[in-house]
Amino acid sequence: MQFHLNGFRPGDPSRAPEAVGQREADRVDVLIVGCGPTGLTLAASLAGFPEINTRIIERKSGPLEVGQADGIAVRSMEMFNAFGFAEEILREAYWVNETVFWKPDPERPERIVRANRIEDTEDGLSEFPHVILNQARVHDHYLDVMAKAPTRLTPDYDRRVVDLSVTPGSDHPVTVTLEHAAPGEDARTETVQARYVVGCDGARSAVRRSIGQALVGDSANQAWGVMDILAVTDFPDIRMKALVQSTNEGNLLVIPREGGYMVRLYIELDKLAEDERIAQKNLGVEDLIAAANRILHPYAIDVKDVAWWSVYEIGQRLARRFDDSDGTAPPHVFIAGDACHTHSPKAGQGMNVSMRDAFNLGWKLASVLTGRAVPEVLHTYSEERRGVAQTLIDFDRAFAAMFSAPPKTRDTDEGVDPAVLQSYFIQHGRFTAGTAIQYAPSILTGAPMHQDLASGFEIGKRFHSAPVIRLADARPMQLGHVVKADGRWRLFAFAGAGHPADPDASIRTLCTWLSGPGSPITLYTPDGADIDDAIDLRVVFRQDHRALALETMPDLLLPFKGRLGLRDYEKMFCPDPKAGDIFTLRGLAETGCMVLVRPDQHVAHVLALDAHQALSEFFSRFMIPQR
Repeated sequence: MQFHLNGFRPGDPSRAPEAVGQREADRVDVLIVGCGPTGLTLAASLAGFPEINTRIIERKSGPLEVGQADGIAVRSMEMFNAFGFAEEILREAYWVNETVFWKPDPERPERIVRANRIEDTEDGLSEFPHVILNQARVHDHYLDVMAKAPTRLTPDYDRRVVDLSVTPGSDHPVTVTLEHAAPGEDARTETVQARYVVGCDGARSAVRRSIGQALVGDSANQAWGVMDILAVTDFPDIRMKALVQSTNEGNLLVIPREGGYMVRLYIELDKLAEDERIAQKNLGVEDLIAAANRILHPYAIDVKDVAWWSVYEIGQRLARRFDDSDGTAPPHVFIAGDACHTHSPKAGQGMNVSMRDAFNLGWKLASVLTGRAVPEVLHTYSEERRGVAQTLIDFDRAFAAMFSAPPKTRDTDEGVDPAVLQSYFIQHGRFTAGTAIQYAPSILTGAPMHQDLASGFEIGKRFHSAPVIRLADARPMQLGHVVKADGRWRLFAFAGAGHPADPDASIRTLCTWLSGPGSPITLYTPDGADIDDAIDLRVVFRQDHRALALETMPDLLLPFKGRLGLRDYEKMFCPDPKAGDIFTLRGLAETGCMVLVRPDQHVAHVLALDAHQALSEFFSRFMIPQR
């Protein structure tokens, strides 16, 4: 973390100076509807832009205290690191290191036995683990990011959308009527005009209905219960993530919670009739406890306290589009998270995929609103994220059906072989970790014509971090951790085999071109702004950090910044031989290459170091010159 650029400030360095100027509440750039993890991710993404007037509303009376979601995939941890609170999550959360599988005892099928245990996340997939933490604590960290941002953004509670209309061509084309619904107060309404509205308001989204979209899909007619409990049990894997299949009593998923004592159980209940709803079953927490004991036999669980519980039906539903566009004019109303896709919670994807919807959209809105990018980039949100949601729906449908099916035994051919369930879990490990998503070529993502230059940085996938040593201070670190949630592009230049101090070194040639007139860095950096304000160049050399002299490096890699003209020493890195050579780990060519990374941490392009024109042409498709 860098700070003190514009002078020493005492106190918490993560708290930015507050932006000056009055912000209108009834005329905004972005109105976010909903304070779940999706809405807060988007609000945190926009809160750092003083020039963008953002407002976020929530129909509930205050912040969430007890959350529904709890699983945090490794990709979400990488995203949290970009917002600056991954370390706090790691300190508090339960770490999912292994997953254990239980099946019916072949000799005594009425009992369960341990079948296998595996690593929950494959080695080398991420520097972060899969963790478990109450959703409300994730909200707390986002609210803290917003409160420390220049805009000091805070939610407006007790407000719900009662009407929304769009008037194309207007400066603020979206008109929203809000009802103030605080308990004990007379209801009143207010009107807000916005450039953009984003509905993060859940499966019953008022914003989605206002743009004529519907969730389309099926229900699996299967009832499940979930409860967070403090209990005493002789089940030996109560502090492990465990998938349990019983012969006749259904299946169960054990998710240990943070703190060492609480555990979450997902419990299969009765199958619903064709037209039956779960509310008709009148199920209580006692039914969930009884079902858990039947499934865990011969073990027993004595529930001492229930922190939270619920029952639900499995169903997979998806909206046709995630915005109000007809495919021609840029959209002005968006939906994200549960507002556009719903599914079962057992694979732990709901909160994770929803937050990444918002992470995808936030920087695009900021780029358009600050005049950096053309409005057409907003089309890519629905194009990219609906494809992700469709993949999730397909996966969840298969996984939920497999998990709800009775286990196949030697006495019957019906059901699912426990070994098949385990194999499916392993096969889709990268998807559930969030690292398998790959965006197709578009105006924001290049074609893989030069992918062989960096086989470990796949175009369209997230930038897979690797260990490096920072040249200026010999600090070991993760290269991906320089990609912060600040709306900037990152250009990573990986050097070729030559010495960077040589006059004809490819890195020096690249820096000379990037410093000159007409280069993307020069063209898209506003007058008076720091040289890395739009595109942040970072270089990784092949040599050991002790073999290079800092003073011989190109000036562009030691830029003067801020009102005091201080030098930035954090642009250059070298391999870390103790942790693994990044050039080997990520399949980087001997000739070197450029890896361009979007503000949402996805790789946008891979190019040769001398592909100057190709880099310029890529940015020219959507960026607006600032000079």
